[in-house]
Amino acid sequence: MKKTVNNFSERDLDRIIQMAWEDRTPFEAIDYQFEINESQVIELMRSNLKPTSFKLWRKRVNSKVSSKHLHKRNSEISRFRCSRQKAISGNKIAKRN
Repeated sequence: MKKTVNNFSERDLDRIIQMAWEDRTPFEAIDYQFEINESQVIELMRSNLKPTSFKLWRKRVNSKVSSKHLHKRNSEISRFRCSRQKAISGNKIAKRN
């Protein structure tokens, strides 16, 4: 059974938002880990980001749609995250207050 976007802890919300911003993380990885589909991720992003941040994210996702869906991505990409992922600390994404 799929979760609703209101049932996540602050930590989970931060991680979902971080994963959604990452170019190499497909929506399927978010679905696998948090049991929410692409439309729920969009809803979550819309409700947790500032309007301008959400618009930038949507523009970015639409321009990189081939890397955000496993069946459309290049077969040479075999990982969900960047090799420098350990160097990224904290969630710097602007959120609504």
